[in-house]
Amino acid sequence: MDTTRKPEFTIALLHPRYWPNWLWFGLWWLVSQLPYRVQLKLGEWLGRGTYRLFEQRRYIARRNIDLCFPHLADAERERMVRDNFIATATAVFETGMAWFWSRRRLQKLYTIEGAERLQSRIAQGEGMLLLTLHFTTLELMGAAVTGMVDSIAMSYRPHRNPVYDLIQSRQRSRHNKSAVVVAAGDVRGMVRYLKKGYATSYLPDQDYGPKHSVFVPLFGIPAATVTGMARLAKLARVPVIPIVNFRRADGQGYVVRILPPLENFPSGDDQRDARQINAHVEKVILDHPEQYLWVHRRFKSRPPGEADLYQLPKSRSRSRRRRRRRPMAG
Repeated sequence: MDTTRKPEFTIALLHPRYWPNWLWFGLWWLVSQLPYRVQLKLGEWLGRGTYRLFEQRRYIARRNIDLCFPHLADAERERMVRDNFIATATAVFETGMAWFWSRRRLQKLYTIEGAERLQSRIAQGEGMLLLTLHFTTLELMGAAVTGMVDSIAMSYRPHRNPVYDLIQSRQRSRHNKSAVVVAAGDVRGMVRYLKKGYATSYLPDQDYGPKHSVFVPLFGIPAATVTGMARLAKLARVPVIPIVNFRRADGQGYVVRILPPLENFPSGDDQRDARQINAHVEKVILDHPEQYLWVHRRFKSRPPGEADLYQLPKSRSRSRRRRRRRPMAG
């Protein structure tokens, strides 16, 4: 298996069926050239619109926030849901910045704290796992770290659309020509590069099902938490270094904060390691809860015997379409 193969441009991608994709990326590039403040305002407008229109995603975000912050007043939780939709919509524009801005222009946006924790290890040829989370500013954080560290192995999950697949892969690694791509799920490939002194990111904060997970509390709720990070750290014998990224409240850019390595990790106890990960996740979320990706069903998997926590409402538009399609009686 070639774990370092990146998508390549082929003449087949110029077929007319892909023209709408190229047009979309052209428009995305064009919008990304607007001033930063304008893009933040566009993100706010788009977020307010999607909050009203996307009923099921709004329900999921609201349900997650209700479960994790039951002590807050209803109005405060609903305000967090609205702010989260704005943050998620703004991520569309921030992704355009990460993919299409020059490195010089990007560097004016973010402040990096603790960069020496990465650079000193890379200089000594020591590999490391970067513990990152699904915050809405994730793409900008990736651009910052990729441009800062020479030896980086990027975990990559191919997209079904080949045009998107090509653009995504190229733009994520364009600030670092020495970056390599490792197929998502290729444990051997990741271990190999970690042992060679590469840094690679890992996001352990979503529900990937119970098969390779253990149930440990997250905000007091049993959550299926993957054991893969502890497994990789043990196999490659590398430290796990958390990275925190968030949008500044004053609209003046972003902070990328590199924290000290996790202590006594991995311990050899999957439950203990997963608890340590979730304790970190909770702490980071509490600092900037509106910027976390709440539209993901984080508590979808349940321990045996526990009921589903998401009783998703049927989309009104779908219900109307089904009623219109129903044949008339008689």
